[in-house]
Amino acid sequence: MYVIVDDRSTVTESYVSSFSREGFSSFGLGEDEFKGWIESASDQDLAAVQGFLLGDFDRRPTYTDVIRTHSRAPILALSDQKCLSQTLELFTAGIDDVVRKPVHVREIVARTDAIWRRANAVTEATTPSTGRLKVFFDGRDAEIDGEPLPLPRRERHILEYLVKNSRRRVTKTQIFNTIYGIFNDDVDESVVEGHMSKLRKKLRLKLGYDVIDAKRYLGYQYVG
Repeated sequence: MYVIVDDRSTVTESYVSSFSREGFSSFGLGEDEFKGWIESASDQDLAAVQGFLLGDFDRRPTYTDVIRTHSRAPILALSDQKCLSQTLELFTAGIDDVVRKPVHVREIVARTDAIWRRANAVTEATTPSTGRLKVFFDGRDAEIDGEPLPLPRRERHILEYLVKNSRRRVTKTQIFNTIYGIFNDDVDESVVEGHMSKLRKKLRLKLGYDVIDAKRYLGYQYVG
């Protein structure tokens, strides 16, 4: 899930629409709305955030401290124009990356994933025993035995999310919030069980064993 902060509704709506077309959940807030949201958001909601996108507003450099108090997700600044002094100010303030508009959301996703991988020392995930399964974080399909494993976008995003969080068990709610967004009232949380069942079946069929451990009431974990 991606959070876009900009007081211009045309900007936030455009990005939300673009993320949706690529199969990613997102929502937009004005700068004052954002402060209220992040200070009251639950840990599960915050854990679902894959990246913060800050538009062009005067108090933007101060928002890194606000965000870092609650989340370690990558922070990107969207720049309306090329300006060295502004870019240096943003990096000094703790922004992870500065991206000049226009920028495709797939590039935004690639940049936030790259930041996350560097911060967590992750390049790609392979099953520890045989290395048969490889999961990438740049939009490519996973591979089994060197062959692509085509998956629907949501199943691929779920697999990537589980791999990124392989050191811990994640709940159905966390997966739902990440894939569908925290403000999505049109889809029931139980849809995750259907996605997960199909994903596990496909992986088990190809590999001959489970790489996703499911525990009732506790959630799911990628075990390789």
